[in-house]
Amino acid sequence: MYEDFYGFNERPFQLTPDPNFYFESLTHKKALSYLGYGLNQGEGFVVITGEVGSGKSTLIAHLKGRIESERMTVGEVVTSALDDAEMIGVAARSFGLDIESNDKAAALAAIERFLHEEARSGRRVLLIVDEAQNLSIGALEELRMLSNFQLGSHPLLQTLLLGQPEFKHLLANSDELEQLRQRVIAAHHLDPMQPGEIEPYVKHRLERVGWNGKPDFDPAIWVPLHKATGGIPRKVNQVMNRLLLLGALEEQALLDPDMLEAVIQEMQGDNEVAEQAAESRTRPDRDMPAAEAIARARDEEHESGAAPASAGNSRKRAKSLLDYQIEAIESAFAERDEHLAALRREVEQLSGARTSGEVPADLERRLDALEIRVEEQERSLRHVLTMMIDYFEHQGARAAA
Repeated sequence: MYEDFYGFNERPFQLTPDPNFYFESLTHKKALSYLGYGLNQGEGFVVITGEVGSGKSTLIAHLKGRIESERMTVGEVVTSALDDAEMIGVAARSFGLDIESNDKAAALAAIERFLHEEARSGRRVLLIVDEAQNLSIGALEELRMLSNFQLGSHPLLQTLLLGQPEFKHLLANSDELEQLRQRVIAAHHLDPMQPGEIEPYVKHRLERVGWNGKPDFDPAIWVPLHKATGGIPRKVNQVMNRLLLLGALEEQALLDPDMLEAVIQEMQGDNEVAEQAAESRTRPDRDMPAAEAIARARDEEHESGAAPASAGNSRKRAKSLLDYQIEAIESAFAERDEHLAALRREVEQLSGARTSGEVPADLERRLDALEIRVEEQERSLRHVLTMMIDYFEHQGARAAA
């Protein structure tokens, strides 16, 4: 895709967390300081919260890369509405302990033995719990109880809780979490990046994949990019992926505000279409046999005109980038026709010279030049067609999702 056109060795704006792309914004620098302080205390809870896509997972991946495995053992839990009994079992398995799924007592005993063994080996133990806003009050209380394990006066377990803003609110206001709240020794909420951090963030990620200045960026794009994304790293990545794709389709070495605006409008259209589709989608009757319920739902959707509207919305959604693609392919074929016409003229001239016996002295050079031009034209067409295929596959996968 666009990484081939711009010469990147991998995609710079992937949406999955990758510590290799960690960017230390002001808020991430503060978070890392709080984490360092908290981990040095070796006890209690450290809490990091932030909006979806604010970089919590990338921050923790970066932190884990700095932890020496000889000195600290790390277990990780990504939760999904766990209750108290499930929390203990999942925590045990995060440390590689083999226990029965519903045996809470056995899980607690295994965790305690494990913590004592690690302490005797000179290693501290950290439990990282992601998506903490999904935990029940009971599960959070179980985590607090795990923090009671000690060897003499030495605490054996420290817990890092990651969550969305609602977890910050829950922790601050729930009377049932007063005891856990008292054991929080450090907390930080990840704020969005500042307007002045957007350009360094984008260029930092580009430099990680071998960016050599292509594409260049019109300085006027950074303020609207911050406005459109709110400074949320994952949203910046989403927009930049689309912008680079558009730049590659148009074979642009400079990305400007007009291109950014086209991408933002298209993404806003995507969101509107998705919301409308979710609101209007006919759902099968759960009390009917599956085949019959699905067939009836499809009939109702067809009768209501939902399918044609959806198709129309899809055409509207794809319009902006599709127009750019059509222009790109038309331009490529027009250029090809011009080259072919020039090649024919060259061949006719060479044929005429051969017939008359007047063979040009630079015949070999001109033939080499013709071959090079043909190869360049083939590469150009292959590139445009590849971009078209990649884009439509991307659209198809997104529609299927």
